[in-house]
Amino acid sequence: MEGMKGAVLITGASRGIGEATARLLHAKGYRVGLMARDEKRLQALAAELEGALPLPGDVREEGDWARAVAAMEEAFGELSALVNNAGVGVMKPVHELTLEEWRLVLDTNLTGAFLGIRHAVPALLRRGGGTIVNVGSLAGKNPFKGGAAYNASKFGLLGLAGAAMLDLREANIRVVNVLPGSVDTGFAGNTPGQAWKLKPEDVAQAVLCALEMPGHAMVSEIELRPTRPPSGPR
Repeated sequence: MEGMKGAVLITGASRGIGEATARLLHAKGYRVGLMARDEKRLQALAAELEGALPLPGDVREEGDWARAVAAMEEAFGELSALVNNAGVGVMKPVHELTLEEWRLVLDTNLTGAFLGIRHAVPALLRRGGGTIVNVGSLAGKNPFKGGAAYNASKFGLLGLAGAAMLDLREANIRVVNVLPGSVDTGFAGNTPGQAWKLKPEDVAQAVLCALEMPGHAMVSEIELRPTRPPSGPR
């Protein structure tokens, strides 16, 4: 592990992109807080990453956010960055979606990110600034069949993040969107193991890039695509 850097809270950290990001940032010397609902997987990952802080919680619950941010400041003395990564997907034609499914996707992918920003900002201000990275999706720009709820949540995340960037940049808080295309995670029922797809580690590298820009510069958006998809843009 490299020399100690800032303290980063990562959501959806128990698997996929969140886990890959936690592993990479820890290896690069960041102190990491790991937030996810799957406490068993979270504790196992924290046991592997020396000094990592497991924070079982649900991004839809405001109380869980308050506890997570407070725990980061107590354990590490600061919160220097937030990686809003937690997400779910229910892929169905719009007329087949239930209200419960719609709410699950929007509450997790959009409201969860809002709550993260809302609770992280006071902590970032206390240290004089920091970075918020939102792991969105190219589905936030490109609708697809069966993606009504997921597209709505990711389009909404871009709007939220864009406004937040304008609200916060003068306070030395950078807001960055990382927008991957197809990632080999098994997300939303997709079959993992498709070699042409991006890997979670690829997205983690983009998050690291956003965090390590010089303090006077901000990459506001990173689009990430597979080099050679099987057919058409992905």
